[in-house]
Amino acid sequence: MNLPSNIDETVDLLARGNYVADRSLATVIFLALKMGRPLLLEGEAGVGKTEIAKVLADALGRRLIRLQCYEGLDTGAAVYEWNYQAQMIEIRLAEAEGVEDRAELGKDVFSERFLIRRPILQALAPAVEGPPVLLIDELDRTDEPFEAYLLEVLSDFQVSVPEIGTIKAEHPPIVIVTSNRTREIHDALKRRCLYHWVDYPDAARELAILKLKAPHASENLSREIVAFVQKLRSLDLYKNPGIAETIDWTDALTALDAVSLDREVVNDTLGALLKYQDDIARVAGSEAARILEEIRLAARAAE
Repeated sequence: MNLPSNIDETVDLLARGNYVADRSLATVIFLALKMGRPLLLEGEAGVGKTEIAKVLADALGRRLIRLQCYEGLDTGAAVYEWNYQAQMIEIRLAEAEGVEDRAELGKDVFSERFLIRRPILQALAPAVEGPPVLLIDELDRTDEPFEAYLLEVLSDFQVSVPEIGTIKAEHPPIVIVTSNRTREIHDALKRRCLYHWVDYPDAARELAILKLKAPHASENLSREIVAFVQKLRSLDLYKNPGIAETIDWTDALTALDAVSLDREVVNDTLGALLKYQDDIARVAGSEAARILEEIRLAARAAE
């Protein structure tokens, strides 16, 4: 499928993948696609950053290549490594055949047929369906040396392999980089990307997301869930619930055949919404009751 030609088409593209995006997010995605620039998405965990890459790949009919980052990630796991076992077999066979030209043998064993392509190098390879979507997920979990290594990839879409030379993409992949901001991403990498902060959705957008992701929930229950979660995010919690937790909580409540929120069902299911015991202890009981009362008063006032 062709890339969207304007912002409205980008909104429609995301909507076809059941992703409810505000116009500012659709704008920066359109610009990243149009300009061929990597897109750095920052925001709290669970707000839908990773989902954007998945939706783009699916909607555009492109392959999704995901590099999940972690502390200690190196080029062997992220970019390439040599198939040492196959190389050793090749050397043994050559010795058995009496091959004496060491230089020629060295060129042979360090050729592309012994190269194991990891996610980044895979993303630079040509594809019939078009350049893939490369998701570099949670970059803030890696070490700074690996982040520095990415500068060549994100600026020139190429990788330098000492034994072979430079491997460059004929057509740059669509690159989505995400960060939960557990540490700051270096300015040098940010300069190579377009940037967007993915915030928690407002009540209207969160309700629209629930209608798509949890259509089995009743209208009344969905509205109460969104109102409750929106109020929770105004508290000083250790970890505010993201949209992923809102969907999980909705699924849990509907599995219990709940048709509306009450104090008992909220207290019993907070573990689907909040992931830290201190947050659960703060909300359970009187705080949950207070929020529920506020929701009901607001609902009556709106009638």
